[in-house]
Amino acid sequence: MKLPTQSVYKKANELKVIIYNTSDFTFAEEQAAKVSENCILYLQPEWSKRDKVIPLIVDYVMKHPKWKISLQTHKYLNIP
Repeated sequence: MKLPTQSVYKKANELKVIIYNTSDFTFAEEQAAKVSENCILYLQPEWSKRDKVIPLIVDYVMKHPKWKISLQTHKYLNIP
């Protein structure tokens, strides 16, 4: 994984973090601390782990409403 350069964080309008396991929530919060308060924050399940992590993401977003859920709709529709 390659992180953005520091100068990009304050310019970002959106931040999306892929959630593969529970430690990714900590990483997401660390990244969110670097962007402006107006930045839209998204958590997206890693496709191969979606069945396991979607319930965790839903629970997390309910407790941390600054985050939104992002889904790859095209994958659910079998569109490459």
